Amino acid sequence: EKVWKAISDPNKYVVVQTAPAVRVSLGEEFDMEPGSIVTGKLVAALKALGFDQVFDTDFTADLTIIEEGNELLQRISNGGKLPMITSCSPGWINFIEQYYPELLGHLSSCKSPQQMFGALAKGYLPQKIDKDPKNIFSVSIMPCTAKKFEANRAEMSFDKENPDVDVVLTTRELGRMLKQA
Repeated sequence: EKVWKAISDPNKYVVVQTAPAVRVSLGEEFDMEPGSIVTGKLVAALKALGFDQVFDTDFTADLTIIEEGNELLQRISNGGKLPMITSCSPGWINFIEQYYPELLGHLSSCKSPQQMFGALAKGYLPQKIDKDPKNIFSVSIMPCTAKKFEANRAEMSFDKENPDVDVVLTTRELGRMLKQA
C-alpha cells in the first residue's frame, strides 16, 4: 500500500531497483517456465505501474565491489583487521552480530548493493534531477525477505530521519501488485 500511495502522489518521484534474481523468477508468478528471463517485460511493467525510473541493482553491486576492494587495500596498507569479511546478505550480518560479535571488526563497512543504491537515490539523484531528497521514494524488489530488515536498520538513512530505501518488495509481492493492476 505504501508503494501504491507513493506512485499516486504527484509530489513523489518514485524509483525502483530490481535484483538480478527477480528478472528470472518473476515469470513464475505468471505461469512461465521457471528461469524464463523477463527483463524487458519487468521494466515495461514497472514503468506501466507508474515508477518514474527503473534501475538494476547490478550497477550498485559493481560499486560495492569497488568500495570493498578499496577498503581491503586500506586495511592491508594500514594494518587493519584481516581477514575482511563481506556479504550482501543481511541475514549473514545479523547472524554475525548475534552469535559472533567478536568478529564484527572483520566485517566490511561497505553497504550492500541495495543500500548503496538507496543512498545514491536519496543523496545523488536529487541533485541530478533537481528534486528534494524527501520527495524521492525508493523501492527495492528483492528475492529475500531479510532485505526488509536491512532497509529498516537505523544506520541505513541518508539524513538519520528518512530511510535510504523506503520499501522493499519481494518478487511475489511485486507479482501481486502487477496482478492488482
